[in-house]
Amino acid sequence: MPLNIPDGLPAFNVLQRENIFCISNTEARRQDIRPVRILLLNLMPKKIETEIHLLRMLSNSPLQINVELLRISDKPSKTTPIEHMDNFYKSFEQIIGEKYDGMIITGAPLGQVPFSEVSFWDDMQRILDWTVTHVTSVMFLCWAVQAAMYHLYGIEKRLLPKKIFGVYPHQLVKPLAPIVRGFDDVFYAPHSRYAEVPTEALASLAEIEIIADSQIAGPYVMVHKDGRHLFVTGHSEYEPNCLKDEYERDLLAKLEPEIPENYFPHDDPKEDPWVTWKSHGNLLFNNWLNYYVYQLTPYDMTEIGNTRHTSRILLNRALAQ
Repeated sequence: MPLNIPDGLPAFNVLQRENIFCISNTEARRQDIRPVRILLLNLMPKKIETEIHLLRMLSNSPLQINVELLRISDKPSKTTPIEHMDNFYKSFEQIIGEKYDGMIITGAPLGQVPFSEVSFWDDMQRILDWTVTHVTSVMFLCWAVQAAMYHLYGIEKRLLPKKIFGVYPHQLVKPLAPIVRGFDDVFYAPHSRYAEVPTEALASLAEIEIIADSQIAGPYVMVHKDGRHLFVTGHSEYEPNCLKDEYERDLLAKLEPEIPENYFPHDDPKEDPWVTWKSHGNLLFNNWLNYYVYQLTPYDMTEIGNTRHTSRILLNRALAQ
């Protein structure tokens, strides 16, 4: 089934050139099926680039997926044309009465900034509270993991001695968890962040399970036992040159960045990067859409937020295992 994205979104032409099956909103309206509604809260500075990365990951599912884009505030973006934001992004007030099968909240370059000093923190808290009753399952990425853990679970982030920057091996802690179905025992994923959610603090949360972690990068995939929250501390959605572009940007800014670990052959930035994470990245997104969105969300969207519905599905799944 196709990925259904807004008419005119630049990602549409990019994905079509890659032979990814996608259709416009106008075409999708002619199909008599119940599509899955996904809301993307894009906090990254380069909005269009992030849209393309995440839409690629969502495009490998057999489901028809309707994607809507959400902005955190009306503050103009420094790196994205205002016309793009006005044409494709909705404000929170425009969607506050809607319900969604799934939601993705991206990272943001704010790891070193206290939450109280984040300019949109009040809006972020409001949206996080809203997801509890209006979204079946939320995927939090990188900084969004730290924000959700702090606001929803009371876990403070911890600044790292130095930036985690590179591609790291991870091990499965719970290999039978649906979110990692099809994963190898050891797999790779990119990270780029200045802070972490402490492992010892996570251990105090009975409702959160650590599914995969890394000896270097720490916990990587965590899931709420009822499937409503998926936490991914790295960037499985990254394209091959994302870390390279970040490294070169920091060089130009004279920040003296370290070379991304396990990324360039022979640690030589003149070489093309090794890509070792894409297959598991695609599995991660597909498993989330299948097991935590499609199989948990009710057909009647007014039932989204009804915990009795989700609990019944999870019980049946547990009995079948």
